[in-house]
Amino acid sequence: MSLLSQITAFHGERSRSVTPENPTGEKGRACMEDSALGPQRKGRGSIRLPMGEETVIADIKGPGIIRHMWMTIRENTEKGSFVMRDVILRIYWDGSENPAVEAPIGDFFCNGFGERCDVNSLPIVVNPTGGMNCYFEMPFHKEAKITMTNEHPKDITSFFYTINYAEVDALPEESLYFHAQWRRERQTRLQEDYVVLDSVSGKGYYVGTYLALTALERYWWGEGEMKFYLDGDQAFPTVSSTGTEDYFGGAWAFHQKDELGRPSVKNYSTLFMGYPFYETKDKTRVRFETGKLNAVHAFGDDSLPRHGLYRWHILDPIAFQEDIKVTLQQIGNDDLSLFERSDDVATVAYWYLDSPDGFSERIAGRRERLPR
Repeated sequence: MSLLSQITAFHGERSRSVTPENPTGEKGRACMEDSALGPQRKGRGSIRLPMGEETVIADIKGPGIIRHMWMTIRENTEKGSFVMRDVILRIYWDGSENPAVEAPIGDFFCNGFGERCDVNSLPIVVNPTGGMNCYFEMPFHKEAKITMTNEHPKDITSFFYTINYAEVDALPEESLYFHAQWRRERQTRLQEDYVVLDSVSGKGYYVGTYLALTALERYWWGEGEMKFYLDGDQAFPTVSSTGTEDYFGGAWAFHQKDELGRPSVKNYSTLFMGYPFYETKDKTRVRFETGKLNAVHAFGDDSLPRHGLYRWHILDPIAFQEDIKVTLQQIGNDDLSLFERSDDVATVAYWYLDSPDGFSERIAGRRERLPR
């Protein structure tokens, strides 16, 4: 871990930051715009994300290392409540045409379903209210380009962000590129494992999973195993879990019992594993109108149970030297036996790879639009 020891010896870095106040990250160029308060008084705190456009928020020349990203965005507009799933984060390394990171902004920060929740983990932190932070280290040799694509049915008038990075003279040759990919199946198929990550070629480390699962059937949903196919594995994986709740560091269905022995869900959020989100009420009909949030529940607010979980392989990264594929079974338990089930599953896979290139098939065009 040696987190604190990293600041006891100077490494010759030069600290820089890209914000709306300094969109180029240049030295001595922040806080230059005036406001009604006077010269250099918070003249540009946010930017607009035009509807249907991919907006570049940072274009940084290397070599360098992104150390921290902070973002926040409103979760509702008068056009709907899915802003955090309609706005897509992409990161391109070293001039690649394909993004190495591609995910809805909410899901990337472990806030699936277009809804907010606090997250207290090591690499991803979400603080009240909707302050989304990422501490995954992201080295690059030539260029880091970060974009936001607004697929919401209106302009996003205020998007706030900070990208903190270090300029360095050189990077170790073995430096790996950070990757993340969002996927979703609105209804998984019986006896077919859900694919978290398609076959990725190269060498690197798999470092994390975020799972946003909507239960489409009754009874316990979390018996399926995570499977990691490494370096040529075909019929059987090399690494697996004993069940979904076990993979995310819990046990016995995350239950707590009251004084009468009645079970209920127990959420948790720790450095490396967490189950921060559980909800059975539908908040997606909330609209932002004339400066006020107005709840509109024409059909009631009951919802299918939704579960948000994360697992970081920081101390136990899953190494691969040739290729990797990751899947998740959909298996349940009705207190009598195990059974195959079908659910609405979305995931984000996080990994490091020796190549800057990402994936050519973008989210746009293959995302399920409604319901989100």
